[in-house]
Amino acid sequence: MTTLPPEAAAASRTAGISFILKKAFLSALVALVLFSLMVGIRTEAGPDGQLTYWTRFGELASLVGLVFGGSIVIELLRQWIGPVGTEKLVPAPVQQGLSFLGRYLAPVLLIFTILVPVIFYDQRYILDLAILVLTYVMLGWGLNVVVGLAGLLDLGYVAFYAVGAYSYALLATNFGWSFWICLPLAGILAAFWGVLLGFPVLRLRGDYLAIVTLAFGEIIRLVIINWQSLTGGPNGVSGIPRPTLFGIPLDNSDDGLAALLHIEYSPTHRIVFLFYLILALALLTNWVTIRLRRLPIGRAWEALREDEVACRALGINTTTTKLTAFATGAMFGGFAGAFFATRQGFISPESFTFQESALVLAIVVLGGMGSQLGVALAALAMIGGFELFRGFENYRMLVFGMAMVLIMIWRPRGLIGHRAPTVYLKKAQAISSDLVKEGHG
Repeated sequence: MTTLPPEAAAASRTAGISFILKKAFLSALVALVLFSLMVGIRTEAGPDGQLTYWTRFGELASLVGLVFGGSIVIELLRQWIGPVGTEKLVPAPVQQGLSFLGRYLAPVLLIFTILVPVIFYDQRYILDLAILVLTYVMLGWGLNVVVGLAGLLDLGYVAFYAVGAYSYALLATNFGWSFWICLPLAGILAAFWGVLLGFPVLRLRGDYLAIVTLAFGEIIRLVIINWQSLTGGPNGVSGIPRPTLFGIPLDNSDDGLAALLHIEYSPTHRIVFLFYLILALALLTNWVTIRLRRLPIGRAWEALREDEVACRALGINTTTTKLTAFATGAMFGGFAGAFFATRQGFISPESFTFQESALVLAIVVLGGMGSQLGVALAALAMIGGFELFRGFENYRMLVFGMAMVLIMIWRPRGLIGHRAPTVYLKKAQAISSDLVKEGHG
């Protein structure tokens, strides 16, 4: 590694400082333009209907100064982490520690998740939050099949979530079927609607595919709102039956689980059962996804993600590849929707807006498209992080936006970006010279 002369090193440092200050000034200028009307001037309708406004230039200056200082810190950290010559400034022990952490992080998280009801048995809030996080983990893993593995940008994933929820709610309330019968039916119906979505978008890709899937999600929501004779319209569906342990109710009745086991009844029993139920569904989703990736259909999804033209040239049927991706992802979304319905006991169209699709997509992108562990960590950070900032309701979205920007700068492929093919040659193989035009393999 060559060493620069002192004069050249000083000139390089001066140029680096001027570049950092210039970039920080431009970032502060952009922040000033963006926040001038959002923060600097506040408008509100007065008592007599006329528009009143007042200024908040102090808060505006604080935000601009924060952006200026943050930009300088980001650039300094980027130079510290980035390469210098052929080496990185991150010490070797730190790199070894990160590698060790990445190897054992997933088993440790799984063991801790299994023990959550034991550790926090008396804390209902933490159990409810854990169930919510696992629900979004399952949704993220389901969408990861479509977006992360097959490379199909889906902005209407909440439609399959809604189909699963309403399928279980309507079947259970109208026919009296149990949760264990309705659960696979909800997944099958959601997969059917996934195939119906897949047919019109076979020739679409990129932004056009995203727009059509977004429209599909809104169509499903509007149908739910307007088909009042079936779905209840804006009033939703109430009185949805709670799940049972294979026919044994988890209540305080004489034939309940607590009476059969001769233990004292507690409402926490049902919460713990719901926790392990969604954990089992999420682990099933993870296991099926990992197995599918090693099958020919999983390798076809990866080939479609990397290059659809090359995928066609290899003789892969892109029609069935896309349809199976949509159907598989929709099926997992339907399972999550059925669980959501039985957990809440009431569903309405307000629970299935575009914001849910955007949140699940953000979890997949933040965690790393194609990475199962990354999606789980992103769901934990986003859903659990929102709860941590519940006391700062006015700044939650600001913190979320800043976190997304930082991830895009440092980890553009997500927390744990994974685009390596499932099957690859472990070592180079020589090709016969008869098969090469130049005569050398």
